[in-house]
Parts: sequence; structure tokens; C-alpha cells
Amino acid sequence: MTEPTPAQLEPMPGDWRRALAVVAHPDDLEYGCSAAIAAWTDEGREVAYVLATRGEAGIDTLPPAECAPLREREQRASAAVVGVSEVEFLDHRDGVVEYGTALRRDIAAAIRRHRPELVITMNHRDTWGGVAWNTPDHVAVGRATLDAAADAGNRWIFPELTERGLEPWDGVRWVAVAGSSSPTHAVDAAPGLERAVRSLLEHRTYIEVLTDEDPETYVRGFLTGFARAAGERFGGKPAVTFEVFGR
Repeated sequence: MTEPTPAQLEPMPGDWRRALAVVAHPDDLEYGCSAAIAAWTDEGREVAYVLATRGEAGIDTLPPAECAPLREREQRASAAVVGVSEVEFLDHRDGVVEYGTALRRDIAAAIRRHRPELVITMNHRDTWGGVAWNTPDHVAVGRATLDAAADAGNRWIFPELTERGLEPWDGVRWVAVAGSSSPTHAVDAAPGLERAVRSLLEHRTYIEVLTDEDPETYVRGFLTGFARAAGERFGGKPAVTFEVFGR
């Protein structure tokens, strides 16, 4: 019996100028979608990053007080490689980020500050493709970002934001989830893939703890492998995939 051909992925919407990427940790975007971000900034689009934590619980051999500033520096350097200069940290505690109104409020405030048309986040589901358990931080931040895209436009949900001078922003048109097992859209990864490799390599301290493999070999193999696999549903071109929710 012939296996069904997977549905082809649609190109990402292109009629936007500003994007805001909201994730839990340093390196989340570099593992997930920085090749797409490099291509977008090349086109003159504005992309900013907001991270819920500073990744201070991510390296067992470094206490959080030492780890946090190191990972922040690596994240800023990593973002710069793909043309992103605005990187904010919300200072929720790494590893114990809680989904709830406090997190939604912080993300809604960031959306009001940056006023994006496109919001990007990471996999908000319990698993990665049903075969690996997701982390609570990813789930909490992904879910809260999907909710905050609407919260940001409603002046009555968090009226204290308006009192702080953050007027409602109802201009988010899409939320794109990277790392989803149910992608709907994709971006050609080829123009930004080399910079994506260099961007992830900026997280060298974390990578050297994560694997005994040569860092560049590990990074290149990881990113190119996923991009090639995604390309099977995107006309054979290496791709970065997203599950896109319209608003």
C-alpha cells in the first residue's frame, strides 16, 4: 500500500514589517527558527526578541548567578548574527516558569511596546511530535504568548498596562509556532542557514556542556538535518517550519 504524500507547506505570510519572538530560554530561537529570522532581517523587516528567563538553570556546572549573565551575553551575540539588536529578558525563573496572568501580562506588555504584526513562539504542546516530552517552560511561554496576542489588544484585561502608558495593540495578525509537529507554513532556510549555524554557535558554553561532539559539527548537523527534512514538504528547498494561527 502506498504511503500518502504529506501535504505541502504554504509560504509564510509576507505582508508585515515588524515581528516579535517570545520564547522561554536563550538558544530556543537558535534551535528553532533563526534561519528564517536572518532572511527576514535581510529583507528589511524588524524583529525583536523577548525571553522569559535568562537560562540560569541550564548549565549544571555553573551556579545561576554566574550562568545568567553569561547566557545573556551569548544570546545578545547570537541575535546580532541574524540582524536582531533588541533583546529583552522578563526575568521569570528558569525551569519554573508558570503559566498564568503574570506571564500573560508581561508578554502582552512586550507586544504593546513592540507593536508587531507577527508574533513568533515555540512549541506550546506537551510533547515534541508525540515522542519526547516538552519542558514546562516551553509549554507555559508558548501558551501564554498565544493568549497574550489577544490580551494586548484588550484594554480591560490588564488596565494597569494602559496606566503605564502602554496603549492596546490589536495589530497582531498571526502567531507562528516554531518547532510544531503540525506545521502549516514554511520559510526557505537556504539564504539564512549559514548565519543560523553561526548564531547557534554563539551559545558555545551551553553546547559544550550538552555534547561531546565538535560544536560546529553538532550545530551544522542539527540545523541542516531539520531543514532538509522540512524541505520534503516545501518543494525540496531546505526550510524552517511554523504552525500559523491567524487572528
